[in-house]
Amino acid sequence: MSADEAGAGTVVVWNEALLGYDLGDHPLDPVRVELTMALARELGVLDRPGVRLVAPDPAGDDLLGLVHSERYIEAVRSAGSRRKPAEPATEWGLDTPDNPVFPGMHEASALIAGATVAAAEAVWSGAAPHAINVAGGLHHAMPERASGFCVYNDPAIAIARLLERGARRIAYVDVDVHHGDGVQEVFYDDPRVLTVSLHETPLALFPGTGFPTETGGPDAEGGAVNVALPPGTGDAGWLRAFHAVVPSVVRAFQPELLFTQCGADAHWLDPLADLRLSVDGQRASYLALSALAEEVCGGRWVATGGGGYALVEAVPRAWTHLLAIATGQPLDPALPTPSGWRELAHRRRPGRPAPESMTDGTPPRWQPWQPGHDPDAVDRAIIATRKAVFPLLGLDPHDPRD
Repeated sequence: MSADEAGAGTVVVWNEALLGYDLGDHPLDPVRVELTMALARELGVLDRPGVRLVAPDPAGDDLLGLVHSERYIEAVRSAGSRRKPAEPATEWGLDTPDNPVFPGMHEASALIAGATVAAAEAVWSGAAPHAINVAGGLHHAMPERASGFCVYNDPAIAIARLLERGARRIAYVDVDVHHGDGVQEVFYDDPRVLTVSLHETPLALFPGTGFPTETGGPDAEGGAVNVALPPGTGDAGWLRAFHAVVPSVVRAFQPELLFTQCGADAHWLDPLADLRLSVDGQRASYLALSALAEEVCGGRWVATGGGGYALVEAVPRAWTHLLAIATGQPLDPALPTPSGWRELAHRRRPGRPAPESMTDGTPPRWQPWQPGHDPDAVDRAIIATRKAVFPLLGLDPHDPRD
């Protein structure tokens, strides 16, 4: 189905119950989602023509079971209900500092997964060309283990659901500062899914995977693409790396749908990582992803949030730009943030000043990658990825046109 034949507008999967994924006194605070949706609403993004807010249903065990084992699902359910589990929760990666148990954990996690499945099915069915769940993007969860603040892997579940419905080729692009290891793990040997991740080098950051040499299993060589960037990479280097790798591999794969995980933790204020992107650079990445979906797969684009721990300063603005782009009209970066939103941010997080505009004042400028010059650390990361995976996709690692 072409974008012209698909339903108009954008599906935004949302209700306040999604804020129930609350790990307590923890970096992954649902206030980042609350403030995003409040900012988008005050700026009129959610009231645009063609935008449909859809309340999700929780994913049932059948959907969760497309990725997670029955025993793991039962362990999550038991831990969150305070029932005595068959095995200690820590055997499943639960009840740890990263993944503390909380009441209703299964239900909250299943709702996140159901929301992302609803977004994916809206696009696949043709109900809308774009759909987004900013509360989703829990990309570290493994089939039988919680990891990195993630209990159920909603992107992998949604992709698996589309494969079950007949999708033949889906590209997953992950711009979170951490490697999208769980999604890669699930589809590492599946030739129907291309996983692409740009992240801070695993030599410096959790989860310690995502090296350029991770290129897919025996039945899917070239199906995993990893760009491992050095600490300190800012807008110019990050965008150079993105454009040197992502469009080429996605074009070569020719997906029917583009699925993106848009974690905002590559921002320079994020406390858990060491990349140096601005909100303006993140906005530029969302524009590039939107254009790539339009070019390669008829505009079919599913997006989620992900990580992001500058809860007031960066995440709400980044994801409001994402929502604006997904709903058809980018916001002017110079736009002031509404005073009502700043007051809400102050009530939620006293002492953390809310930004007064939608820009960091750093319009992103970058130069396209070119071989043959004296490479810096970012260029070496680009070259390592292109050499490792481009030949497997029929691309020339040395030709900047590929």
